[in-house]
Amino acid sequence: MRIAMIGTGYVGLVSGACFSEFGITVACVDKDTSKIGRLKHGIMPIYEPGLDQLVESNVKAGRLSFATDLNPAVAEADAVFIAVGTPSRRGDGHADLSYVYDAAKEIAEALTHYTVIVTKSTVPVGTGREVARIVRETRPDADFDVVSNPEFLREGAAIGDFMNPDRVVIGASSPRAREVMGRLYRPLEQDGKKIVYTTLESSELIKYAANTFLATKITFINEIADLCEKVGADVHDVAEGIGLDSRIGRKFLQPGPGYGGSCFPKDTLALVKTAQDHGSPLGVVEAVVEINNARKRAMARRVIAALGGDARGKTVAVLGLTFKADTDDMRDSPSLDIVPELLRAGATVKAYDPAGMDEARKMLPGVTFCDRAYDAMTDADAATILTEWNEFRSLDLDRVKQLMRKPVIVDLRNLYDPDQMAEAGIVYSSVGRRRKNGP
Repeated sequence: MRIAMIGTGYVGLVSGACFSEFGITVACVDKDTSKIGRLKHGIMPIYEPGLDQLVESNVKAGRLSFATDLNPAVAEADAVFIAVGTPSRRGDGHADLSYVYDAAKEIAEALTHYTVIVTKSTVPVGTGREVARIVRETRPDADFDVVSNPEFLREGAAIGDFMNPDRVVIGASSPRAREVMGRLYRPLEQDGKKIVYTTLESSELIKYAANTFLATKITFINEIADLCEKVGADVHDVAEGIGLDSRIGRKFLQPGPGYGGSCFPKDTLALVKTAQDHGSPLGVVEAVVEINNARKRAMARRVIAALGGDARGKTVAVLGLTFKADTDDMRDSPSLDIVPELLRAGATVKAYDPAGMDEARKMLPGVTFCDRAYDAMTDADAATILTEWNEFRSLDLDRVKQLMRKPVIVDLRNLYDPDQMAEAGIVYSSVGRRRKNGP
């Protein structure tokens, strides 16, 4: 089988590489000539563990290629995946579908035989029907079906998620389209993975509903963490106690500075707008969006409070800038709200991130970027941990005390034990916890 993957962003590149690992011939297409040039030389445009080796092995095997010309790739493909960006539209929060619709028109012009056109991008309900309309209008003679096949890839674990998914969702109305999609995913089905066949509309909504539910769990546990601080409870004990209930589950009950990244912020907002447009508002989701935005600003105030309530003339070390560990993705990261608040409050900010520094430099002017965590902490009046990178879990606390002007750490990811930090002589603030062996 042959497929064309339109877009070599996070979803397109990972999905294309993984499909090629199944033995499928994959052509990844992108208009960004510099990106395609780098990919041809084995240079990844994103940081994702294991992706460079996966791409290299399948390029060598002749199953994976990169191009800027869409026409030959589409002409030979059994299925064409649209994996372009759908960012929040500036001004109203709706998903910007212009890239999807442009891709649909170009695909239509290049079709030569029956082809399944697959929306892999996260798109609102009704997008698949509109893609079909655009293709029919552009090429009335085209033989095609439109399918929805949303991705459920976690950054930092995307290859594992593709190869070992909880489920694969396919929204298809025609038997021919289902047959093509079944062949593409046969290796997973043979391995016992669940393939969920449904309608276009249900498939599109499944993606948004899943991301919004997870964002809601994060927001819920963050609010519970705030309550724990008021009443003397420990949020980790509470999370474990409720997470062991099989109806709730333990995942996404880790408190922190709020959700970010390429999916949750834009998807929750897009679902709110879709619901409003259809006269069925989602009050719970609207509250989640509002609470999450407020939380990021509240975390900046927590750091300022650790400085005695006044950040002027003081230095803060920021450890971690990406929205989560094992990615270089800065999109909607809590750091983009917290760091500017610290700067506006008069603090000098020294920052370090293992993978996100190049992107952070473009987005956080006024910050001093350091090569190591210890460099950022040198002469700092306080340090704050914003991202749960593994290297921040085992800092040399004696060295930290020697380097910092004041041994104050605001740990917004709860990487350390409060009693351990107290014994080390570090003034320690975390989220939703208290010392178990002391006041």
